[in-house]
Amino acid sequence: MIARIALAVMWLLHFLPLPVLARVGESLGALLHVLARERRRVCLTNLARCFPEMPETERDALAKAHFRAFGRGLLERSILWWAPRERVMALVRVSGREHLDAARTGPLLLMAPHFVALDAGWSRLTCDLDMSGIYAMQKNPLFNRVLFSGRTRFGHQRALSRQDGVRAGLAAIKEGLPFYYLPDLDYGPRDAIFVPFFGVPAAPITGLSRLARLARARVVPCVTRMLPGGAGYEVRCYPAWENFPTGDDFADARRMNAFIEERVREMPEQYFWTHKRFKTRPEGEPKWY
Repeated sequence: MIARIALAVMWLLHFLPLPVLARVGESLGALLHVLARERRRVCLTNLARCFPEMPETERDALAKAHFRAFGRGLLERSILWWAPRERVMALVRVSGREHLDAARTGPLLLMAPHFVALDAGWSRLTCDLDMSGIYAMQKNPLFNRVLFSGRTRFGHQRALSRQDGVRAGLAAIKEGLPFYYLPDLDYGPRDAIFVPFFGVPAAPITGLSRLARLARARVVPCVTRMLPGGAGYEVRCYPAWENFPTGDDFADARRMNAFIEERVREMPEQYFWTHKRFKTRPEGEPKWY
């Protein structure tokens, strides 16, 4: 019953003008910053590790800004899931489309780091392209159905659950579907390698270089930015990476992390700081969360 009420409220919210919905979302995020103590602690731990030179008061302010952005992204998914295609296309503008088009002559990986607006990027690109991508299965069956439906509503999209594994993603790439790939979370030690992220050992999986190698795919970084004041979003495609993969998993993962660091510095409040980014630690090092 609670799930149905929450989804009904979200459905009603998608009728609001974006600036109004943005303010509601930021208010929700501010409330979550107060109530979600565990996630607030994770956020502050990550910020302290990545920005030790930043005064604590500034990190606290950055954490609050992150929760406001997270709240916006959460409620504005209602537009992505239920609004007409025309509104989604007006909500999210695309820049660097020429880089995406130039790389579509063969297998293609869109490298999409975990910023709060990444769902907006997916939805906007599916207005023009058939793609494949991974989503996290939800424990609640109703939420799972709505999530799946919301991500596949335009065109002929292939949403793969994380449980489907790399083979399903590889098969989609080989069939000619650009793969919207999110490679920067900590999934545990399996298939992971320790690589610095803001100078701190992190353990991303080596999936980006592995998939690019197996599928002989070009990698086009694709980052979605939430614009201030309810002005919508921008999904930016960057030039395809040359000489990637190199065959050196460490060098490839470091290149990925360095690119993400540059984007984080541009919009630090929008990176997904509530994820346990440093959950996997080198042997003998204590847990941080």
